[in-house]
Amino acid sequence: MDEVVRAHGHENVLGHHSSTFELTSDDFLTPAGDCILGIEADRVPADFADAFVEACQSTDATLTATLEVGDLTETVTGRGHPDMTFENERSLVFRTSEYVDDRTVMVGADKAAEDIDRDLVAALAAGEACTLTLSVE
Repeated sequence: MDEVVRAHGHENVLGHHSSTFELTSDDFLTPAGDCILGIEADRVPADFADAFVEACQSTDATLTATLEVGDLTETVTGRGHPDMTFENERSLVFRTSEYVDDRTVMVGADKAAEDIDRDLVAALAAGEACTLTLSVE
């Protein structure tokens, strides 16, 4: 089961954060948002199908996020969590930690923003479009 989110980069994409990465529906990005890889996301957690959300709330759920920018691809694997609500109407946060709030769509991620391929981050900093596919098993 998949959910697909389209966004694009911004000149302030840095990809320096050590424990998260994020896509936001906001149309701006300041340098302080060093975890944000994409802006103007066309979908947010509150848009996701109920069946997808329910599958992600299983402690046994394996989640895979595939970020595609041009011919570059990055895959991040993590887990679901029973406390993830998918109610946020602004942004999706992928966390290496177990912390959960209404923006969290993955915990235990094997990569944060600083671990994302630097060529992919550079393409996002140049404003390239990106597609994020979030899959749950």
